Amino acid sequence: MSSLVGPDEDDPRGKPPVPDEVQDAIRTLIRWAGDDPEREGLLDTPARVGRAWKEYCLGYTEDPAIHLSRVFEEVGGYDEIVLLKDIPFQSHCEHHMAPIIGKAAIAYLPTNRVVGISKLARVLHGYARRLQIQERLTAEVAQCIWDHLEPRGVAVVIDANHSCMTARGVRTPGVSMVTSRVMGIFRSDHRSREEVLKLMGY
Repeated sequence: MSSLVGPDEDDPRGKPPVPDEVQDAIRTLIRWAGDDPEREGLLDTPARVGRAWKEYCLGYTEDPAIHLSRVFEEVGGYDEIVLLKDIPFQSHCEHHMAPIIGKAAIAYLPTNRVVGISKLARVLHGYARRLQIQERLTAEVAQCIWDHLEPRGVAVVIDANHSCMTARGVRTPGVSMVTSRVMGIFRSDHRSREEVLKLMGY
């Protein structure tokens, strides 16, 4: 039976233990890559990597929709676009587990309620902190806002660099990928779509 206790069981810094099987898997990968996991510089690497991946994937521990549960209905008659842009995020691609680093713009056209703007970023981060593909990440953020705020329109644009392309494979740095999802009036009315995309800078 595997143990949840790693070599840092009594770590005075309070760092969480990493299961033995996780550390063994990382040692196996180090050996397969051509190095010796028993050399001094790599002795603590399996535990560090295990804790890092637990942090990278915190999105699995929450439902991002929880951040949209607190809404405000006193909007003073405001019924125009609400936009948060240049939201930085980091994710990891599910194909190579390599970093995806970029920024997002999230907009919605409220009916009679709005949400604190930081919550839009929290929804993005909740989905980004999982193994992802950018297309699904874009769709999940938009759908979450659509379902829980019931706005007249939602638009999400994500612009990101993928390390699985820039650091391996074709090794083409400086290339970014842009994905978008528009819903409601932003999809059905081209003028509204043009307006929101222009505000986003696209």
